Formats: sequence, C-alpha cells, structure tokens
Amino acid sequence: MLAVAAGCGGGGTGADHSTMNRRDGSASPGAAGHNDADVMFAQMMIPHHRQAIAMTDLVLSRASSERVRSIATQIAGAQNPEIRTMSGWLRSWGEKVPAAGAKAGGMDMADGMMSDADLAKLKAARGERFDALFARMMIAHHDGAIAMARDEQSDGRDPDAKRLAGQIVRSQTAEVRTLRGIAGGR
Repeated sequence: MLAVAAGCGGGGTGADHSTMNRRDGSASPGAAGHNDADVMFAQMMIPHHRQAIAMTDLVLSRASSERVRSIATQIAGAQNPEIRTMSGWLRSWGEKVPAAGAKAGGMDMADGMMSDADLAKLKAARGERFDALFARMMIAHHDGAIAMARDEQSDGRDPDAKRLAGQIVRSQTAEVRTLRGIAGGR
C-alpha cells in the first residue's frame, strides 16, 4: 500500500529530474520523472507531518476525550508511513531529506505550522481545554497540509507524489470534519 502525505505548496519550476520513484524505492528509467514541485512537497511535508505527530504525542497524557485519542492515533498512523515514503523518494531523487527536528524553512501559520508559543500552550493544557485546543490547532495544521497537497496535485509531476497528495486531501479533509465536531464540543 502506498502511503500518502501532504506537501507544501509553491509553484515548482517544472524542472524535470531524470528519474521517477517506483514503489520499491528504485529509479525507473525513462519514466516521466519528478520536478521541483515534487521535491518541495516532500521536503516541506516531512517537517509538517513531524509537527503533527509531536502534537499527537501529547494526547495520551493530556486528553480527556476518547474521540481525541482516536483521531490522534489515526493521524499518527497515517503520517509516520508517509514520512518514510517521502524520505525514500527524496533519497532516490538525490535530494536532501530534512533532518529530524528541522523546522520547515519558509513555513509558518499560513501553512498550518504551530509556533513554539502555540505548542507550549498545548503542552500546558489538560483535559477538556487540551481537547478543544488540540482540535483547533490540528484543524489549522491540516488546512495547511491540504493546501500544500493541492499545490502538489496541480504543480507536481511524479505520479506517486500526486497520488499521495490526493490521498492527503481526502483523509485530512475527513479528519478536519471530525476535529470540528470535537472543537465545537459535539
């Protein structure tokens, strides 16, 4: 099964790189290839996903709602494999994989990334306050990922990256609906 991840937007330059990643991580000679938008998608989505996982890691010790625990498990379960998939693409393309702990350069709240102050507020919250804050922050985070994935769908060239972007749009849109119910107290 191919894991899918959302990526950061920005119009790629359309530069053609000479290989396309196959499911086994090897290059496929003569394939359509990938472009700068595909690289940007993976390089920006990896830190974006890592932050979402860091947010979900707080749930076990802070959340009061089983719904929050369930959606956090779902998010982490999808995004960890997507990080591995995108990292594999970048390595096969000869591109840099963002280091663990690296911040996504050029990303900010518009991309759904939480500031250090926002994350500190989330870490300090407990119970129902945590649940509502987690839901609101993850909605913003997912909205940023969805926008990045849509940019990949329109600007990218690699079929697997575009497929992953589509999967991210679908799965995170559904998760946002669930999170809105949590944030609204329903």
